[in-house]
Amino acid sequence: MDAINPATDETFAHFDDMTDAQAKTAIAASHAAHLEWRKTDFAHRANLLRKAAKLLRERKREYGELMSKEMGKPIKDAIAEVEKCALGCDYYADNGAKFLSNQIVEDGKTKSLIAFRPIGVVLAVMPWNFPFWQVVRFAAPALMAGNGGVLKHSANVPGSAMAIEHVFEDAGFPKHLFRTLLISSRQVDAVIENPHIRAVTLTGSGPAGRAVASKAGSVLKKTVLELGGADAYLILQNSDIAFAASTCAKGRLVNSGQSCVAAKRFIVLKELAEAFEKEFVIEMNKAVVGDPLSMETTVGPMARKDLRDELHKQVTDSIAMGARLLTGGKIPPGPGAFYPPTILTDLKPGMPAYDEELFGPVASVIVANDKDEAVRIANDSPFGLGGGVFTPDLALGEKIAVEEIEAGLVFVNGAVASDPKLPFGGVKESGYGRELSEFGIREFVNIKTVVVAAHGTGAVTHHHIE
Repeated sequence: MDAINPATDETFAHFDDMTDAQAKTAIAASHAAHLEWRKTDFAHRANLLRKAAKLLRERKREYGELMSKEMGKPIKDAIAEVEKCALGCDYYADNGAKFLSNQIVEDGKTKSLIAFRPIGVVLAVMPWNFPFWQVVRFAAPALMAGNGGVLKHSANVPGSAMAIEHVFEDAGFPKHLFRTLLISSRQVDAVIENPHIRAVTLTGSGPAGRAVASKAGSVLKKTVLELGGADAYLILQNSDIAFAASTCAKGRLVNSGQSCVAAKRFIVLKELAEAFEKEFVIEMNKAVVGDPLSMETTVGPMARKDLRDELHKQVTDSIAMGARLLTGGKIPPGPGAFYPPTILTDLKPGMPAYDEELFGPVASVIVANDKDEAVRIANDSPFGLGGGVFTPDLALGEKIAVEEIEAGLVFVNGAVASDPKLPFGGVKESGYGRELSEFGIREFVNIKTVVVAAHGTGAVTHHHIE
C-alpha cells in the first residue's frame, strides 16, 4: 500500500500488504486477547480509554499532519478530528459502565435482569474521509464493552490505520486486542467468514455496504452500516438569508466537501432563491483552497484524482443537461486533486447533481414553490442520513425535523455534525444501526435475559410460547 499526498501527487510511504495467512493469525491473536479482556471490569477499561485520550491529545499535531498528507484534510480540521477522538474516548470511559450496567426487571418472586455482554471480535471496514474519527467512534465503545476489534481501513490511509493501533497499544490495552489488517478489499470476505469475527461495522459507499452486508448475512453475522448521504437543507419563509447561506456553505465544505453527512442539497423557496443564491456564492467563495498543511487553508485537495475526476463529470454532465453554474466548476492547473467550491442551480430530476451524492465541494441548489414541496424534494432521494431546516419558526422547524424529513439526523438552524452524546446513523440507502451514544455501544453486545428463581419453588411462570 502506498501513501500518496493528494496535494502534491508524491508517494511518501509504503506499507506491505498482509497475506491471508497473516490476517488470519492477527484475527486469532485478537480473539485470544479478547477472551481475557472480557473478564476485566469497566473501571479498568475506562482507565485505559482515558490514557488513549491523553495520547491522542499529546500527538494531535503529528496525527493531524499525517491525515493532511495522506488524504488532504486541512491541518486545522485534522487536529480538531484528533481532539474529537479524545473526546469520544473520554465519553465512553465516563459513561460506558452506566450504559451497560445490568437492568433489573421487577417480576414477582423471580429475579429478572437484562445483561449486556461482549460478543467478541468486531471487524470495522472504514473509509478515508475521517481516518481517525470513523475508527475511534467504533473502537472506543467496542473496547469499553469488552470486545476486540480488527480494522480494515481504506488503502490510501495506511499510516493512519497503523497509528490508531499504536495508540491503543501504547495506552496499555492488551497487545493484539485491536489490530489493523493491511489487506485489500478482495480479502474482506475471508475475514468476515472467519469464525472469530462476530460482527461487522462499515462506513462507506452503498455498493460496499451491500457487498459486506450480503457476505455477513450469508454467515449470520450482524452488521451496522453508515453509507452515503445527500443531505437536504430547507431554507423556508422568513429565514435569515445571510445566516442560512453562511451556515450552508460551512456545512457543504466540511472536510473539503467529502463527508457522508455534509450538506449537499439546498432546497430554497422560490421567493428566496435569488437572494440565497447571491449570498451563497459569496460565502462559498470565501473558502481558502490550498496546501492542507497551512493553517489558513479551509478546503484542501480531494483525497484522490479519480474521485476529483468523477465529481467533475457529475458537474459537467449536469450542466450539459441544463443546470446553471453559479461558481467554480473548473479543474485548476497544476499537481494535486484540487477542485474549487462549486454551485449548481436550475436542477431537475435526471441530472446527476439532483439524483446522486456529490462527494466533494459541489452544492446543488433546488427551488421549491412552498414548504410541502420542499419536504417532498428533500425526501425524493434514496438516501436518508442527515438534513437541515432553516426557519425562524422553531415550532415549525421542530415539527418538520421530527415528523417529515426522512433522515437519521435533522438539525434546525444549524449544520449537521456528529456528537458522542447523540446517536448517529441513517435510514433508507444510508444504512442501518447507530453509532455513538448509548445506542451505539449496545449495537455489538449480547443483550442477555437472565431469570433467577429459588430452587424448587416453581416460581417461574412464564408461558412456554416462543
